[in-house]
Amino acid sequence: MNNKRDSILNRLTMLDFMAVDLHLYLNTHPNDKEVIEKYNEIIKEAEEVRYEYEKNFAPLCSFRSASSEHHFNWINNPWPWSRKFNYYIEGEE
Repeated sequence: MNNKRDSILNRLTMLDFMAVDLHLYLNTHPNDKEVIEKYNEIIKEAEEVRYEYEKNFAPLCSFRSASSEHHFNWINNPWPWSRKFNYYIEGEE
């Protein structure tokens, strides 16, 4: 288990969930400027966290991240769909 990796993934999961939730709200309230501002902040923060993860560990998507000139790192394990890739909440199995 890598605590830093898990912490970053947990933060990214939370931010992505918040973005989806606010996006759904904005579908029915497209002129809510306060929520639009919050949505944009969350999207920006999620991108920063995603960049931090990919810089320190590995790409999350094969098509969103540049690879090293000398090594295509998308093939490194664990892959995002692998069970061991996902972080675990304490007490879960």
